[in-house]
Amino acid sequence: MIRRLALRTAAVAGVVVLLVGVGIVAKAWWDSRLPGTYSVMDFGEPDFGGGTEHAGHEGHGTANGGISVADLHGPKNGKPDARFELVAKSAEIRLASGRLVDALGFDGTSPGPELRVRQGDLVEVVLENEDVEAGVTIHWHGVDVPNAEDGVAGVTQDAVPPGGRYVYRFRAEQLGTFWYHTHQVSSKEVKRGLFGVLVIEPRDEPAAPVDDLVLAVHTYDGIPTINDSDQLERQQVSPGTPLRLRFVNTDSFGQQVAIDGAPFRVVAIDGTDLNGPTPLEGRTLELAAGGRIDIALTMREPVRITLLKSNAALALSTDGAGVPAEQEPGPEFDPLTYGRPAPTPFDESSSYDRRFELKVTRKPGFFDGRPGRQWAINGGIYPDVPMFMVDEGDLVEMTIVNDSNVVHPMHLHGHHVLVLSRDGVPASGSPWWSDTLNVHPGENYVVAFRADNPGLWMDHCHNLPHAAKGLTMHVAYAGVSTPYLIGSEHDNAPE
Repeated sequence: MIRRLALRTAAVAGVVVLLVGVGIVAKAWWDSRLPGTYSVMDFGEPDFGGGTEHAGHEGHGTANGGISVADLHGPKNGKPDARFELVAKSAEIRLASGRLVDALGFDGTSPGPELRVRQGDLVEVVLENEDVEAGVTIHWHGVDVPNAEDGVAGVTQDAVPPGGRYVYRFRAEQLGTFWYHTHQVSSKEVKRGLFGVLVIEPRDEPAAPVDDLVLAVHTYDGIPTINDSDQLERQQVSPGTPLRLRFVNTDSFGQQVAIDGAPFRVVAIDGTDLNGPTPLEGRTLELAAGGRIDIALTMREPVRITLLKSNAALALSTDGAGVPAEQEPGPEFDPLTYGRPAPTPFDESSSYDRRFELKVTRKPGFFDGRPGRQWAINGGIYPDVPMFMVDEGDLVEMTIVNDSNVVHPMHLHGHHVLVLSRDGVPASGSPWWSDTLNVHPGENYVVAFRADNPGLWMDHCHNLPHAAKGLTMHVAYAGVSTPYLIGSEHDNAPE
């Protein structure tokens, strides 16, 4: 009798435990489901980084003198110095091999038109959507534009529907190599070809003429290309010509490029010139997803640029026919120690107003109702992720930790960060400013930036499928809010 009672009690307890477990899992599933429409302001745990705290999300609303991102726009008046019209539409792209790709493009091409402007120009870009069903925007990757010009659907604007248009206006204050791409369903639309390159040149012509070539890397339907060519291309360059080669990785994963046949210097990273670059030979360049590297060399012997693990390459020679043999890939270029140090506005010894940690991991759980091993930021699965809160003028230090087994190219919109150290080793070369920082498995970086561009800014992995699965968060300035909403009901899906 006693034994039967004990067994019955144990069975009941087991059922209770099972029901409790099922209830916990069911609640986790239910809580993970994203509503049909929501504001990014409603999610995320405010993290003040040890600085001034604002109760809850107070200071975000516009009712008490707050600012809407819609008001943080570029110059509304004035004749633009450079004006472009870009039409987003379906396109059939023919690669050099003859293969046809069902793509999306700007003005029917992918890459889209190369935009070149001068530093200080007032730039106006009119975006029209001809037939991209999901909608489209333009994000100016690496250009620290005013927040309303940032082109993030559901955060800084509504996606432009078929038949719609949107006008971007901003002053090109920076110099260097940048690119533009849609930030609506970006994990799919960028992959299909909705991107192009933007180059901001010096206001004055250089003292000596330089041949300036853009080399945009992209993978169409699994075929790697350089400027939509999946084969070896040849180009004639006069002997003694100074060359600037601008590499842009538009893929969602890292790419490697080898330069054979001539010494070269790395002169810029992510649109910022390096100080005192020295000649390199036999080095491999790692391009972060979304990142850019500029190199300079002088044309003498034939030069071969090879996109590793692909058939895509470019041969430069004085007769247009020479092709140096492809060499074994050399050691990777490391920006942490390259070039000469130079003064910076802040460094490791500076007094910081806020200090944040951004730690990427994976954990079992639900993302929007889907079970699996999910990306997590500081232990939380989207939308339970931190929102880093800053005040305008703050000096901010951020430690980025990759505690996962894959690389994450971390991209903060609207700002460039100064790399202070990697894995505890201080940066010792040229100041290294980045907007898309490759963080390898097990690595940690300490970076810093001045909060000098008010707004609500995405901070996400530029492996866009990672971002689409929750590896995204925001840096928010106190007093700033957004009137835009994400979700199917508003046709806004930034990732």
